[in-house]
Amino acid sequence: MKIVLQRVNSAEVWIEECIVSKISLGLLIFIGIESDEDQLNFKRIYHKIIHLRIFEDMNKKMNLSIKDIQGEILIVSQFTLLANLQKGHRPSFENAGSPQKAKLVYESFLKGFESYYDSSKIKSGVFGGDMLIRLENSGPATFFMEFST
Repeated sequence: MKIVLQRVNSAEVWIEECIVSKISLGLLIFIGIESDEDQLNFKRIYHKIIHLRIFEDMNKKMNLSIKDIQGEILIVSQFTLLANLQKGHRPSFENAGSPQKAKLVYESFLKGFESYYDSSKIKSGVFGGDMLIRLENSGPATFFMEFST
């Protein structure tokens, strides 16, 4: 699983000119699900994300976690994170999970996250949807994480 975390002041998911999800201060999380992801320890991932100290304290030091600031989280599936760009000029997605399997893993990831963090503060994109993501990046502060079985 490849994960991009962006510290945001706000973020919204739009589909067909309608807002389907939005958050204020918090994290916008893009996840790319590989073909063998059902074996991952999601609790380890949740713990890492919840406790990462990437929000600034009063001294402008990254010293606070999403939990500390009671921020919101917007999770969006993004298979393009798995693109292999080494050969040619067209991305290859051979490492991406099948859409059916990836959707099950995504839904399981969301459900588990909602039991690990305040579910009222967790929002999501639409799996497989053609989405427009609007965000106000804070910092900018963007982080990349990779987890494997």
